[in-house]
Amino acid sequence: MGSVAAAMQDSGFVVSGQDDNVYPPMSTFLEAKGVVITKGFRPEDIPPSDLIVIGNAMSRGNPAVEAVLNRKLPYLSLPEVLKQFFLRGRHNLVVAGTHGKTTTTSLLAWIFESAGEAPSYLIGGLPENLGQGACLRDSKHVIIEGDEYDTAFFDKRSKFVHYLPELVILNNIEFDHADIYKDLDEIKTSFRRLLNIVPSEGMILVNADDPNCIEVSKNCPAPLVEVGFSENAGNQIRACRQKGGVSSFKLFEQTFEVPLVGEFNIRNAAMAVSAAHFYGIPIPEIQKALASFKGIKRRQEIRGVVGGVIIIDDFGHHPTAIQATLTALRERYPEARLWAVFEPRSNTTRRAIFQNDLPRAFEQADGAFIAEIARLDELAPEDRLNPQKVVADIVAQGKPAYYEPTADAIIVRLKPLVKSGDVIVVFSNGGFDGIHQKLLERLA
Repeated sequence: MGSVAAAMQDSGFVVSGQDDNVYPPMSTFLEAKGVVITKGFRPEDIPPSDLIVIGNAMSRGNPAVEAVLNRKLPYLSLPEVLKQFFLRGRHNLVVAGTHGKTTTTSLLAWIFESAGEAPSYLIGGLPENLGQGACLRDSKHVIIEGDEYDTAFFDKRSKFVHYLPELVILNNIEFDHADIYKDLDEIKTSFRRLLNIVPSEGMILVNADDPNCIEVSKNCPAPLVEVGFSENAGNQIRACRQKGGVSSFKLFEQTFEVPLVGEFNIRNAAMAVSAAHFYGIPIPEIQKALASFKGIKRRQEIRGVVGGVIIIDDFGHHPTAIQATLTALRERYPEARLWAVFEPRSNTTRRAIFQNDLPRAFEQADGAFIAEIARLDELAPEDRLNPQKVVADIVAQGKPAYYEPTADAIIVRLKPLVKSGDVIVVFSNGGFDGIHQKLLERLA
């Protein structure tokens, strides 16, 4: 929502918004763009508008939503706005999957931008190279992060079915979004719907190493290429090396380097390379763009170093993502003690769905801190994740782990334990009460 609001402001629209909780980096980014956000959802704050864009977090009963309906104001979902204003008649490259969407979309957009193609793009994060998460130009290429979450309270289909895809990258498929999907089969059905609308002159790039992706892509009507480490992959990733925060790999008999770590990031990069190659971007341009990639805010982002302690911010909130990031950081900092701090905040990790999976996700950490689940009162006790049990299970693995309900309490417990050379990685898909800056200040 924030990225599109800024992009529409740049396109000449006058944009304002309402939200309950806007936090950096998006809050400061919108402020710099001149997009005024009022706190809360008061009907009297809705200005005279040509169009109201209703985000998928909004539901009936929200005062602003009720005012829009009662006043019969024109409204659309965010994906409908994109489809009607920006996507029709374009070459739309949609990056989908449970994990890696933001990184892969950012890499792909930067390859096109670096090669002089001036693409439009919509990314659920802030890539350092691009300076913003959305740029909607008069371009023939649109590179868009395709979310499987639902569209709006009045449209329960996945967002990505609105995006008129010509090329789809399918990174991986796991169970997530327990608030809207009852099981993995429902998620697979949603991805099948996406693949079913790719035209016969388009392309589908599928993770060759993910059985769920292989299953979902069977019998799809569009051309398909498998990308991965598997021997059966049409685009096989080979000769992988990781050193000093840089990964290298071979694809199309060419060597590519990218300043990201972790096997999952190598695959993300290989997907972006394969998509750019399909659209005719020269290999040297792709190599140059990957080598100059600067990363994304909140994806293994180093927020600062104080007293020899490195503070890292990561958006990970699914056990697989947490485990993959910790594995990558262990490879990057092999001699460091690695502390993981996790806020169960997403609609899935607040629930008991991953009660048994979460302790295993922290295997690569030397110690872990788990906070109280966010918005506790919205869930029945029997449906909630039990963070104390997650901690007990980690302790049973022979590692120190602590439950502390708040960011401040975590810092009090953590501060006397850390020493120079340690790495602290904070996992949250929200602001986590500014814990990153508080750590930097209090450890100083």
